[in-house]
Amino acid sequence: MKAIIVGGGIAGLSAAIALRRAGHDILVVERSSFLNEIGAAIHIPPNASRILLRWGFNTERAMVDVARIAKNFDAKNLQSTYEKDLSYVEGKYGSPWLLCHRADLHNELKLLATQEDGAGKPVKVRLGSGVDAINPETGTVILQDSSTISADLVIAADGVHTLAAGLVLGQPIPAAPTNTSAFRFLIPTAELEVAGEARKLLDHEGSMKIFIGESGKRLVWYPCRRGQVQNFVAIYPDSSTSGAREDWNVNASITDFLAEFGGFHPDLLTACWNISQAKNIKSWKLLSRKPIPSWHRSRLVLIGDAAHPMLPRLLTPGSDQGQGGAQAMEDGQALEMIFSSFPITPSAAVISKHLTIFETVRKDRASAMQIYSSAGQDEADKIQAAAKEFVKDGNIPKNQQEFYDWNFGYDIFSHCHSVIGTAASSEH
Repeated sequence: MKAIIVGGGIAGLSAAIALRRAGHDILVVERSSFLNEIGAAIHIPPNASRILLRWGFNTERAMVDVARIAKNFDAKNLQSTYEKDLSYVEGKYGSPWLLCHRADLHNELKLLATQEDGAGKPVKVRLGSGVDAINPETGTVILQDSSTISADLVIAADGVHTLAAGLVLGQPIPAAPTNTSAFRFLIPTAELEVAGEARKLLDHEGSMKIFIGESGKRLVWYPCRRGQVQNFVAIYPDSSTSGAREDWNVNASITDFLAEFGGFHPDLLTACWNISQAKNIKSWKLLSRKPIPSWHRSRLVLIGDAAHPMLPRLLTPGSDQGQGGAQAMEDGQALEMIFSSFPITPSAAVISKHLTIFETVRKDRASAMQIYSSAGQDEADKIQAAAKEFVKDGNIPKNQQEFYDWNFGYDIFSHCHSVIGTAASSEH
């Protein structure tokens, strides 16, 4: 089978690795040049790390950190409000909770997809290739240079603004403002000025810290690159309409940061003052989209943020489990299992049937995760009713440990086997 993947980010490369492993010919078309390092880190929780490790992800080369403790603080006085030891996570869930620079993750995924070694044929990548149109029925993709390419399967992995979502649903579904934005920046640990009470904030390897202020403001801080770099995400209310399109590349400054977070503890601000040492300081306007009723049409399927965009909210006290990348990796693993032992030239009907199985595996879980990611730490009651639609067994997590169990303990492999088996039995 031939597949075209639109988008070469985490979702696109995860799908490429997975379908390569399943024995297919894969072409990734990516509008960028892959030259710009994204100035942010990412969580890889156990539900995703077990997939990456199965694919052969090299944690040494990717310079990952392991999350070992979660702490919450009052942003005004730096008093601890919550602490949880995470050293049990790998033993309980069978895989570690990793923290990784996005560029390191992306480089390792790209290597797994394109290197000569490994199962299947190396994935081909065309850079500087934006997409103008897709025909779901024929599997045809028209690029911005007016060239046309086609495949048996087209996977849209190009984010929340993908044109493919409108093709699947029959109408555009633009992302909506959340009235929330975030600053993102990285500071080399050696250049981080830590004064006074803030010195204790660097006392633990693999420490994830959240400083909670007023009006929903919060600063998330954790290490990456084996503790050599500190990652900061500062989330704040923002009702402005300027830059209403989600964009990681809007430049910001220390002045912009202090205008929003000047009420935080002075020692914490001193630590962040070295934002001037950071590279690529960005302001990121957060957008959301409710779960959609379908992810595919004929030969076209949505994955990653194109199907289920997530927000980096505080799902439970003491954790910022940004699940966008993790859910994209689950998408990839499901595609690998569902499209294994597949015809060389499948019909549109056969493709669509297997994409229906893919949706059965993925849509409820990812949609529930969207619901959880859209609520803050003080909105647990709000999300219970909304999640019921997608948590079909009724076991909706009601506290942090239940959420960890539901999320980190999820077994994509047994779920796929179960759904595939049910589909096969119904055919007979």
